[in-house]
Amino acid sequence: MTEQKRQPNPAKVAFLRSLPEEIKATITGEEAEQFMYGTDIPESLYYKIKDFLIEADQ
Repeated sequence: MTEQKRQPNPAKVAFLRSLPEEIKATITGEEAEQFMYGTDIPESLYYKIKDFLIEADQ
């Protein structure tokens, strides 16, 4: 039995690509991977991108 390769969330990938270069430069590979493949935003990443997020409760 072979393990299927995880696929990143396309919407999250597009979001990261749309960020300004100065913000992208501060994001670590680990943060990006956790964001694209996980369900939660790492706290350190959240503080870097919070101004670009739309809150779900608005």
